[in-house]
Amino acid sequence: MPELLALSIIIMLFSVITHEVMHGLVALKFGDHTAQKMGRLTLNPIPHIDLFGTILLPILLIVSGSPILLGWAKPVPVNPLNFSNIRRGELFVAAAGILSNFILAIIAALIFHLLNALPQIFPSLLGAILQFSVKINLILGIFNLFPIPPLDGSKILLSLLPFNLAKEYQRLERYGFLILLIFLMIPFGRSTLLQTLLGYFVNLFSSALGF
Repeated sequence: MPELLALSIIIMLFSVITHEVMHGLVALKFGDHTAQKMGRLTLNPIPHIDLFGTILLPILLIVSGSPILLGWAKPVPVNPLNFSNIRRGELFVAAAGILSNFILAIIAALIFHLLNALPQIFPSLLGAILQFSVKINLILGIFNLFPIPPLDGSKILLSLLPFNLAKEYQRLERYGFLILLIFLMIPFGRSTLLQTLLGYFVNLFSSALGF
């Protein structure tokens, strides 16, 4: 259905952009004005579009019939040296994007269940869009929780580790994309290890939200 595809792409764009904007807003609260000065504290998609992560990858996944739709926006620039408390700031900034996706998933689930109680005024297209919104935001939130650089989960873990361990863990950042790629390629059953883990937790959270 063309309408469903178009609206799904809009929902995904809104979700990944909200994720990034929340990083910038929380960074601003901790004293870093970098994202604000660069015009990134906006829901206008243009400043956030990443050619590969926002456009090419989602299209490739849709065309290939992938069971998981994934994408990202340009990372919002953050300078932790401007934070009033660096470790606390990095923890809250990293967590903000993930939390925004979980909140969007919960809101979409609540709207779905409320409208589902009134089937006579609940269009099937709206139901499909709300279900997609729940799923894509759970995928984004859970995926970013994985403690693999440069995902947000790695920054959360880094801010919680004792200084010596954090210093050792930080050395992994230069290999982050390679490690992520390996996890995306390691076969596990009918899928890859990362896809299997992601699918498991998405299904777990979906069940909790009544899907």
